[in-house]
Amino acid sequence: MLEGYLHILIFIGVALLIGVGPLLLGALIGPRKPDAEKDSPYECGFDAFETARIKFDVRYYLVAILFIVFDLEIAFLFPWAVVLDDLGMTALVAMVLFLGILVVGFIYEWKKGALEWE
Repeated sequence: MLEGYLHILIFIGVALLIGVGPLLLGALIGPRKPDAEKDSPYECGFDAFETARIKFDVRYYLVAILFIVFDLEIAFLFPWAVVLDDLGMTALVAMVLFLGILVVGFIYEWKKGALEWE
């Protein structure tokens, strides 16, 4: 009964070997010569002048979310465009509705000033 899962087990084993093997090899045979220069935090060639836990402006996250939304839109749009002839009118209406919702959301963000950096 479990013979069908042998291939999956072998695949997981090889994946772990490829993923974890080089890390373990580097930790075991790599040189360890720590000093103050190597252990110091690096920030553009000079010492850090602030803590790493600074707060970002909300607009940064809004732009990041908008980027992800429109990136996903393109990820849906390309395969849809390739098979549009096979899908028919229903797929065209569905994609126009999808793009319309995204455009309305984008216009809302624009009108609210979420894309202004001043």
